[in-house]
Amino acid sequence: MKIGVTIHATDKAMHPVEVAREAEARGFYSLYIPEHTHIPTSRRTPAPTGTPELGEEYLRSPDPYIALAAAASVTKTIRLGTGIGLPAQHDPITFAKELATLDWMSEGRFVFGIGYGWNHEEMENHGIDVKRRRALVREVMLAMQALWANEVASFEGEFVRFEPSWQWPKPVQQPRPRVLIGGAAGPKLFAHIAEYADGWMPIGGAGMAAELERLRACLVERGRDPNALHIVPMGIFPTDEKLAYYREAGVTEAVLRIPSAPRDEVLPVLDDYVQYIDRF
Repeated sequence: MKIGVTIHATDKAMHPVEVAREAEARGFYSLYIPEHTHIPTSRRTPAPTGTPELGEEYLRSPDPYIALAAAASVTKTIRLGTGIGLPAQHDPITFAKELATLDWMSEGRFVFGIGYGWNHEEMENHGIDVKRRRALVREVMLAMQALWANEVASFEGEFVRFEPSWQWPKPVQQPRPRVLIGGAAGPKLFAHIAEYADGWMPIGGAGMAAELERLRACLVERGRDPNALHIVPMGIFPTDEKLAYYREAGVTEAVLRIPSAPRDEVLPVLDDYVQYIDRF
């Protein structure tokens, strides 16, 4: 089981480029940061943390793709990903080029962890019908994957359409950068993973082992190898018992939470977490 880290990057916390450099130096497998294009001041959508107000880090999230490209320029081995990214909030043609360029610049180290989105106001500001966001994400992903994998690509869907076109650079990872979908277990999520993704970012660990059997069965139904599935729980506060459970359940990469804080608070946590690389 690989051990990675995630930080809610902000303009007040330790610079994500420095986090990437320090995490790589300590042997961590990956670094993930989240995406929010903006945060409307309305709290019509409850905070996902269960608190009355969102933490300040949500309001101050930098663009993760620019931050990860900068991190790629000072690292060599660490995988650099979004946890999570929001494909519904982007134009798929320009986004496909942006992500392919990021994978090319990082020499194949980009991991595209995605979700359907939780903040209704944020999505609505992008013109998204919240009730249909899963269908939109599916088309955006399939359209981008067509551009990534084919010399000439076209797409004709309900939400996304473009005529036969060229687009370079292609991602180093073929036929696509690694795609992980976050969310609670369910038939729709598992169908999407089996169709256009490479793994699952589960929410919590309770009942995960049984759900993994269902997910692997979905991959088999589509003629895919279930042993190639990536299982990547995100934002873990680690203990030996928790990580042992994840490893036994078949988790391939455990991503530990580090604080959204300045350097003098982050580095001691990274140093402490090194012990889990050695043991797991």
